[in-house]
Amino acid sequence: MSLHPSVAAVRVAVRRTLAEVVAEQPGGRPAPDAAVLVACSGGPDSLALLSAAVFECRKVGLRVIGVTIDHGLQDESAAHAARVVAQMAVLGADETASARVEVRGGSRGPEAAAREARYAVLDEMAQHFGALAVLLGHTLDDQAETVLLGLARGSGGRSLAGMRRRFGHYCRPLLDVTRTDTVTACQVEGIEYWNDPHNIDPAFARVRVRRKVLPVLEDELGPGVTGALARTADQLRADMDLLDQLAQEAYEDLREPEGLEVKALADLPLATRHRVLRLAALEAGAIASELFHVHVVALGHLLAARGSGGEVQLPGHVTAYLTSVKEDGRLMFRPTAVQG
Repeated sequence: MSLHPSVAAVRVAVRRTLAEVVAEQPGGRPAPDAAVLVACSGGPDSLALLSAAVFECRKVGLRVIGVTIDHGLQDESAAHAARVVAQMAVLGADETASARVEVRGGSRGPEAAAREARYAVLDEMAQHFGALAVLLGHTLDDQAETVLLGLARGSGGRSLAGMRRRFGHYCRPLLDVTRTDTVTACQVEGIEYWNDPHNIDPAFARVRVRRKVLPVLEDELGPGVTGALARTADQLRADMDLLDQLAQEAYEDLREPEGLEVKALADLPLATRHRVLRLAALEAGAIASELFHVHVVALGHLLAARGSGGEVQLPGHVTAYLTSVKEDGRLMFRPTAVQG
């Protein structure tokens, strides 16, 4: 009996990722009892990923640890997490685990807070199980939505480069696989999946992109827009990685205890300079999630207007200032004085 194309698409994607992970191990083979974690929400993407991981990991000698995170954001979330744990076991996971996290929205909103809490727990679990990798179920459609949101928000090249296929011990095997394929794979394999109510809630910008914006683009510009957006991310990512590397090298050359030399900063190409300024601000204590392009531009203006003094307030109670208004001035950072 031939394998359904959607099931094959998911398995091939997982196989390729596992091959990369295994090839990085000493001798090109995993140690006995080596494992990978699969983050599973109970939706079609993560369940299709888990099923494929169970199938493919057995062939290369890896154990599968299925992990689900209860964010506590919906009624009966604990009961849902228990169902996912049971389902992961039925699908063949060698071991299962669940964790409940507390999500505090703050100024960034519940989505960002939930993501931060989720990754913190996954990091802990990866360390606990000694996992070689953590597999995430983001698909080509998720990638397209990310690119479109970045474009609409004017977030710059890094945002348009979309989600990374690999970062640290995290892997996204399904970035070339469509959501239609993951849903179909579940249906073909008889896997019952959960439809997260948040995925149809128009209060979330990503949901509006998914249900309204992308369908309009497909209707008006023709089919293939989703794939084209994902390919754009792939093309830009290599460029962004190179620019980030050049900026890191420049920053390492320029950083000194007495600050960054203004003239040396001004001599850098604009793209490199902006990245160096961001790196300097982050090292000084600025909050990464709240440090936006407007702050980096303000730092650039501070350098350009060195004859008039001034300073720039950054998120995280950090203040940037110049030690001198002359050509040999230095860009420095200090804690912002907080009143009250």
